Amino acid sequence: MTVMPDVRDIGHMDRPALLALWQDLFGRPAPRRLSQPFLRRFLAFESQSRRFGGLPREVRAALEKEPDVARRPESPALKPGARLLREWNGVTHVVDVTDGGYVWKGQAYRSLSAIARAITGAHWSGPRFFGLGGKSAR
Repeated sequence: MTVMPDVRDIGHMDRPALLALWQDLFGRPAPRRLSQPFLRRFLAFESQSRRFGGLPREVRAALEKEPDVARRPESPALKPGARLLREWNGVTHVVDVTDGGYVWKGQAYRSLSAIARAITGAHWSGPRFFGLGGKSAR
């Protein structure tokens, strides 16, 4: 069994030492691209958890329980041939619904969000931007 280092020791380890500790604790390499601060926090938590008897039974049970499958919200039922209009900064934008997605300014898009991003320069929910969601667009 690996001797668990103190949290203060983990705070001073360099990346190779953190990766070696991960390998010792979990029996496999750390996932790629984890930052040193994240490795330190994760390993410090694991060290404390093992030192003080692990997670409470209720927490373990909740983590092991089958997760509720998060259902993706259904997109609005738009039929090919539908046309969406949206005014933005004094310009009226027309989007045509096709079998494979949407057409705006003669270019095909797979999502309304991509079109909303192209129009505004910011991330928007496409259905919300075009007034199709539950909440109206600005």
